[in-house]
Amino acid sequence: MTNETSSNSSVCKNSVSNSHTVSEKAKHSIFKPLSMFLALRYVRSRHGHGFSTFISASSTIGIALGVMVLIVALSTMNGFERELAHKLLSIVPHAELMSVDKPISNWPLSVKAIEKNPEVLTAAPVINLTGMMQYKTQLKALEIRGVDVDLETLVSDIENYIIEGSWQALSSESIGNGIIIGAGVAKKLSVKLGDKVQILLPSTNNLESTDDITKRNVFSAPLKRQVNIVGVFKFGGTIDETLAYISLAQAAEIKGYQENEAQGIRLKLDDVFSAPSVARSIAYNFNHYVYIMDWTRTQGHLFNDIQMVRMVMFIVLVLVIAVASFNIVSTLIMAVNDKKGDIAILKTMGASSKLIMLTFIYQGLVNGLLGSAFGGFLGVVLALNLANIVAFFEGLLTLKLLSADVYFIDHIPSQLNMSDVYVTVIVAIIMSLLATIYPAWRATKIEPAQVLGQL
Repeated sequence: MTNETSSNSSVCKNSVSNSHTVSEKAKHSIFKPLSMFLALRYVRSRHGHGFSTFISASSTIGIALGVMVLIVALSTMNGFERELAHKLLSIVPHAELMSVDKPISNWPLSVKAIEKNPEVLTAAPVINLTGMMQYKTQLKALEIRGVDVDLETLVSDIENYIIEGSWQALSSESIGNGIIIGAGVAKKLSVKLGDKVQILLPSTNNLESTDDITKRNVFSAPLKRQVNIVGVFKFGGTIDETLAYISLAQAAEIKGYQENEAQGIRLKLDDVFSAPSVARSIAYNFNHYVYIMDWTRTQGHLFNDIQMVRMVMFIVLVLVIAVASFNIVSTLIMAVNDKKGDIAILKTMGASSKLIMLTFIYQGLVNGLLGSAFGGFLGVVLALNLANIVAFFEGLLTLKLLSADVYFIDHIPSQLNMSDVYVTVIVAIIMSLLATIYPAWRATKIEPAQVLGQL
């Protein structure tokens, strides 16, 4: 009687434990599909197989490196665009309306009318001159801008780049005819603050008799003006070697303009990339014949170069990711050959081709997901700290990647856009998925009879 009781209790315990096991398996099958369960088992069992492990690791590392470099490269291009828009275009006018023949009369009224446009932040008058600066025996060609000292600071950040003297000295009557030059001009002519130099400008006097061929062919003597250097700015690039500023009144006197007359009006816009369309719309409603000029004509090649480099780098690095992704093909083909017996047994037990195919697709996607996630993380970290990393290596190797004397910036800029990260990671995952399809399809074509007959 005791034996029967104990045997019945053990049977009950076994049935309870079996029911628990069945329920756990049921829960397991609900929350994890069989194909995913098998894929993870195959991934874990792959460790220890030297060559297949190496191929798998190389594909994962290749995807991670490609994703990381692409994110850093796109962030660098974004940084150059930001510097172009915020630094270079803080000096270069967003747009200009320059008179065709006669000067713009009553420029204060025109400025107020233009500023009513919601896309225009502010406007200021300008008179452009080209000439030569002479100091002793040295000559330097210059673009000279005659500007209103107060209004110019609203459309330009030139005052922030003054390294010697002051911007307001241009309007000082005690100094007289003042000029502010770039550091490159000062270096070329070996001049310093307070020196007196001479500027040579084309004559603006019109010949009285245009019918006289002799007079028309006579080379007019240049206008000469003595000016005092009241300031030196350092911006970087070629601007330091070609640009100078004088007061609007001084430029008007040289051009022979009357009071409140200007050659053109400079515009500072809310969106610099809409400069061509905004300038055209303002010019069409302007009560004066003007040339329409904007930064895309003078500095647009920089923006186009950035866009071209971005596109080339994106294509090249996507191809790098593609090569790394298609290493998954080799890994899965070896996995299929290694698991032929398992596939045959699963088929004899009723496993569908869909289950077999999904198993190997999931197995291959593990490499893509790991590589994309790891590469995306490293790319974000590097992009956020790129300037500091580059500065560290520049100090360590005592070199300078970008020289302020040549370029308008002296550092490697970086601006991370999460949309670039999402696109890069998604592209890497899609390529990894495409690489798994053929080996997974090959696995479904294995005939159980042939494989089991060879075991």
